Amino acid sequence: MKFTQIPTNTFATLQLNAGILLKGATGFNPATGAITTANILGATSGGINVTCVPEYIDFGEDVDNCPKNMMELKKLDNWECKISGTFVTVSTSLVKMMLGAADIDGTDTTKVTPRIDLDQSDFDDVWFVGDYSDKNGANNGGFVAIHLLNALSTGGFSMQTADKEKGQFEVEFTGHVSIEAQEVVPMEFYVKAGTAEPA
Repeated sequence: MKFTQIPTNTFATLQLNAGILLKGATGFNPATGAITTANILGATSGGINVTCVPEYIDFGEDVDNCPKNMMELKKLDNWECKISGTFVTVSTSLVKMMLGAADIDGTDTTKVTPRIDLDQSDFDDVWFVGDYSDKNGANNGGFVAIHLLNALSTGGFSMQTADKEKGQFEVEFTGHVSIEAQEVVPMEFYVKAGTAEPA
């Protein structure tokens, strides 16, 4: 029965609950575990989905008598990194982010207008941060954090309402490589175990 036992440290290594989404490079500090509450994007429903999928080129694919997926002829071409979820709260700043290329009117802050061109200021970092381990107290809690760099909404704006239900706003953010740091993959991962809170 040795292959049916779960590891004894299972509860210490679980990512728990739905987590939160924050914006901005300083929305979360992985060195201290501190979040900037003003940077919380909103309340979500159904959890958060994070993917970072490599795209490869197989240079042996069209070579006669060459087996597929020969490791010496495989090249990493790109990383497709995304964070997606569904918001149940909304604000003009969140609508602007969901649209990607958009502006909040300077005189009427209730108005968000899409643009036909993209601006560098439309890109902003997005963080997912969730509780980690059985020690997830307010001061010394563990966390799983995922930092999506140069994020831009690539899923567009989507709203669904229902009778006697909350409106739901689906969003998909994609990380982008910067021309100034072309070797930097646009996603970083942090896993920090918590420690016991002081008595």
